[in-house]
Amino acid sequence: MDRAPGPSVRLKLTLSYAGFLMLAGVVLLVVGYVSLSRGVHPGVLFMVRSHSDLLRDFAPTAALVLAFLLVFGLLGGWLLAGRMLAPLTRITEATRIAANGSLSHRIELAGRRDEFRELADAFDAMLARVEAHVVEQRRFAANASHELRTPLAITQTLLDVARNDPNRDTGELVDRLHAVNARAIDLTEALLLLSRAERRSFTREHADLSLIAEEATETLLPLAEKRGLTIETSGAMTPAVGSRALLLQMTTNLVHNAIAHNLPEQGTVWITTGVHRENAVLTVENTGDQLDPQLVATLAEPFQRGTERIRNDHAGVGLGLAIVKSIAQAHDGTLVLTPRPAGGLRVTVQLPAAPPTGVAA
Repeated sequence: MDRAPGPSVRLKLTLSYAGFLMLAGVVLLVVGYVSLSRGVHPGVLFMVRSHSDLLRDFAPTAALVLAFLLVFGLLGGWLLAGRMLAPLTRITEATRIAANGSLSHRIELAGRRDEFRELADAFDAMLARVEAHVVEQRRFAANASHELRTPLAITQTLLDVARNDPNRDTGELVDRLHAVNARAIDLTEALLLLSRAERRSFTREHADLSLIAEEATETLLPLAEKRGLTIETSGAMTPAVGSRALLLQMTTNLVHNAIAHNLPEQGTVWITTGVHRENAVLTVENTGDQLDPQLVATLAEPFQRGTERIRNDHAGVGLGLAIVKSIAQAHDGTLVLTPRPAGGLRVTVQLPAAPPTGVAA
């Protein structure tokens, strides 16, 4: 927005300080003049014959005092205003640097806490969050580009092989192309879902996490039975507020992850829902290999699959838990990943419970 130029804040403060000082001086001189004119001032050492004589003697002194106050007010106000606004100058400079794309600069204003230092600390914290977000977005974009390029490169290779060998059986080629294309579609849909969750572009409504967990379990039960796994569900009604479609996707991702990264046979998945301390809680646990806590801490990052946990027949696109985390945060909730002592993973999602009145917050 273009704005007309105006006086600086330093000039305004200087004029305000000088004006206040002049006003105080005028008041004091008027009070002194009135006191002398009435002859009631106890410190008077001389007598005057008339108001005109008093005015003639008092006026030059008053003029000199006012002139001194004006000069002193302007100079002192200018210096004081500059000293007071020095932190604001540093904040403005840091803002310009950040606007030019450099997010690593920090104000780091020294001294005790006051309004300017609180502003500077808040600005530094904001820059740190923005820088971390930009770094994360750049890494995510690079990973997404790499993941999308992989199926395209495989498709190109398969097509080149088919073109160079016209006598090759096309049935196998079509099957492989279909699998690669399906993986690219899954990745694209996951990216779109992740973007939608991060933008929070959804309508909030009442949803029961226990019913959502049952629906996700029924959907994935054939996959669990195929792998010889047992799914156990428990919990009472767990009301929450949010997008039912996104919450179902979140729960489905968790259950699928628990099935895909389980024991080769005779594994178990536990799904529990309930309300605890005004939070709707969804917990999904599974048996499996012993997990390193450092590895678990990275599983919710985009494209972090946990290499040693992947089974070739159910490898995902590396966005399952990232989508879960994004959906949970979009619903003002949290995601906690904990390795189970006996092996496997415990995933806990906490969302604000629906208000008792049944009205969406």
